[in-house]
Amino acid sequence: MITKIISGGQTGADRGGLDAAIHCDVLHGGWCPKRRKAEDGIIPADYHLTEMQSDEYFPRTQANVIDSDATVIFTNGPISGGSLKTVEYAHSLEKPYQVIDLFRMRRSRAVKKIVRWLAGEPELINHDEYKASPPFVCVLNVAGSRESQAPGLQEAIFFLMVNVLIEVNPACKNFYGFREAKMKGS
Repeated sequence: MITKIISGGQTGADRGGLDAAIHCDVLHGGWCPKRRKAEDGIIPADYHLTEMQSDEYFPRTQANVIDSDATVIFTNGPISGGSLKTVEYAHSLEKPYQVIDLFRMRRSRAVKKIVRWLAGEPELINHDEYKASPPFVCVLNVAGSRESQAPGLQEAIFFLMVNVLIEVNPACKNFYGFREAKMKGS
């Protein structure tokens, strides 16, 4: 069960995860850069984020990995930039993480993979990297590509994470899920 979704509030994957939490009435939060800096200006106040002392992105990335039980990182192609840094932080802190490349994986399959990973299925653990299973009840950090690097990612992650929340959170069963056909670019 996901008790809270956190992220850094950047456009794209971060906000898609926060939007899903808000939609499903799941707690949300996380750390963001000073002055709520994001690529589109200021992160909207609708997102309940705490400002860091620094306006740099990497300190909030590390703080969100530290404050979560597990991290899911969404990309639309090879992992790079802040997403790669998130993997490095998760690995060095021995925190469970899962990378989902939506360029190579249908969203419906991604939902199933995340649900199975959260349930602790052993075949989803890559022993070359630290990808242990998260605890059954967890704070999930949602990270990944920015909207400018992967147009449409924020909406895609919103739909995907709503479906994940409905699957893993009993209280979210009352919310409307999204079928694969409704997800753009599936």
